[in-house]
Amino acid sequence: MMQIGSTVPAQNLHIFQARRAVNCNGSSVKPALKACLSKKMMKATSLSTTKYTREHLSNLEKLIGTEPQLIQSKPKVVQRDSSDNGLPESRGKGLLEGLNLPQIWPENKAAEEMSPRHLNRLRRLLSKNGIEYSPRNSLASRWREYHGSNNWAGLLDPLDENLRREMVRYGEFIQAAYHCFHSDPATSGKEAPSPRQVAVPDRSYRVTKNLYATASVGLPEWVDKVAPDLDWMTQRTSCVGYVAVCDDQREISRMGRRDIVISLRGTATCLEWAENMRDLLVNLPAKSIDSHGQPKVQCGFLSLYKTAGAHVSSLAESVVTEIKRLTELYKGENLSITVTGHSLGAALALLVADDLSTCSDNMPPIAVYTFGGPRVGNRAFAKRLSSQNVKVLRIVNSQDIITKVPGMFVSEGLDQKLRESKNANKVLNILDNNMPWAYAHAGTELRVDTKNSPYLKPNADVACCHDLEAYLHLVDGFLASNCPFRSNAKRSLVKLVHEQNSNVKKLYTSKAKGLKLNPERDMMQMSNCLPSPS
Repeated sequence: MMQIGSTVPAQNLHIFQARRAVNCNGSSVKPALKACLSKKMMKATSLSTTKYTREHLSNLEKLIGTEPQLIQSKPKVVQRDSSDNGLPESRGKGLLEGLNLPQIWPENKAAEEMSPRHLNRLRRLLSKNGIEYSPRNSLASRWREYHGSNNWAGLLDPLDENLRREMVRYGEFIQAAYHCFHSDPATSGKEAPSPRQVAVPDRSYRVTKNLYATASVGLPEWVDKVAPDLDWMTQRTSCVGYVAVCDDQREISRMGRRDIVISLRGTATCLEWAENMRDLLVNLPAKSIDSHGQPKVQCGFLSLYKTAGAHVSSLAESVVTEIKRLTELYKGENLSITVTGHSLGAALALLVADDLSTCSDNMPPIAVYTFGGPRVGNRAFAKRLSSQNVKVLRIVNSQDIITKVPGMFVSEGLDQKLRESKNANKVLNILDNNMPWAYAHAGTELRVDTKNSPYLKPNADVACCHDLEAYLHLVDGFLASNCPFRSNAKRSLVKLVHEQNSNVKKLYTSKAKGLKLNPERDMMQMSNCLPSPS
C-alpha cells in the first residue's frame, strides 16, 4: 500500500479523508482498508505535530533575542516507573523534563548575550556622536508650574518629560561650573582674579559673572612649601560658580520668560572640606520677626557664603549685586531666577535663594534645583524659605550618604510620623530650638535610586552614588517610583563610563571594548566644549 503519512500536512487531513472515503467508481472503501487508513492518519498527525513544535520553539528563540540554535540531541524520554501509578504530577514532571528547557534558554549565555538591536543602542549610548536630548517642548503656557509655583505637584511621580528635560539641563549647568574650576583651579591671592571662560552647555545663555567663595579657615604657610604644585588645594578663595542669563529670543519664547541661572559646584579644595566639617548650627541673622522660631544653618556653609577674600567680594555680596543689576536691566520682562547646585553647591544654593528672596520688593520667582544636597539648616530655616515663596526641588539618591548628613541619622519620613503625635511633636520642637544638630531638609523631594539603573552595579560605592553624572543618568531614566528604568533614556553613557568605570556593570564595559569604543578619548573631546542641547 502507498505510504501517505509523511506527505500530507496535518491541517489538510480532513479534506484528504473525505476524498479517500469514496473510490474511483463511487463505491465505498472496505472496512479493513478504512481501519488501516485511520492508523496511517494518526501517524501523520504525530509527525506533523512534532515538526510544528520544533518550528514553534525556534520562533521562541528568535523572540527572546538569541540566535536560533538547532537542538542536536533528542529530548530525553523519561521512563515511567511502576511506582508512579500514572499520577498527574509524575506525567507533568516528565513533560517538563522532556522539553529540555535548559537547552532552549542556556543560563550561562543569557546574561552575556545581546541582540543586534541592543548592541546598536549600546554603541550609540557609548559614543559621543550618539548624544541625544529629550524633546524641548514649549513651556510658555505652563512655565510657572514647571518653575515650582505649585511645588511641582503632579509632575514628579510619574515624572513629567518636560520637567525631566529641565532638571537634566540645570544639572549640566553645574557640570560647567565644575569644568570651569578644574580647567584652572588656582586663584591668585595677590590680585583680583580675571574673568574666566565658562563652557555653558546651553548656548542660548550668556555668562555675566564668575562667583567666588572664601573659607574663613586657613592652613599654615609651610604646607604650601612642602607641596608647591598643590597650592590650589590649600587656597582660601576659589571659583565656585557663575551667573548666566538667557539671551536667545527663540529660547525666551519657548520658556515663556527670560531665565537667570546661578550655578554652584560642589566641594573641591581642602579648605572647603574643612568648612564642611564645621557642622554645628548657628543663628542666621533675622531679617524680621519670624513666627517659626530662630532660623539656624550650618556654621561652615554660612562661613563660605559670607566670608570675603583679599581681592574678591563674598559670595553673598557678589550674587545679590549681580542679580539686582540684571533684574533692573531687564525690568518689565517676565523673569525667573533658577539656582542650581550639587553637594556643597546645593547647600550654598539655599543660602543664595534665602538672601535673594528678601533683597528686593519686586524679585522674580525663585526656584532651586539641588542634586545630592546635604541638610543645611533647622526646621525654622526650612519654614522661612517656604514662607518667602522660595521653591526647592531636591533630587536625592537613596544610596547617597551625603543627603543624610549633617545632623542625626533620622529619616524625614520617620520625623514626620513622630510629629503626628502631639506629645512627640512638643519634644521634637524643643530639640529643634536647643540642639546644635537638629537639622531638617527643605522643599520637595524627587527620590531616585542607583539600584534601579540597568548599567550601574547595585553595590556601587559612595563616590558613585554621590556623583553628579550618576544623578543625571538616574534622572534621565526615571519614570515613576513604581516603574523600572525607562528603556528609551536619551543620555549618553560616555561620561558615566569614563568617571565610574569600576561601578558600571562588567557586561557594558566589556561590550564597550568589544565594540572598539573609547569613552576616555570621547570624554577628552567633549570636555573641550560641552555640547549644546537641541
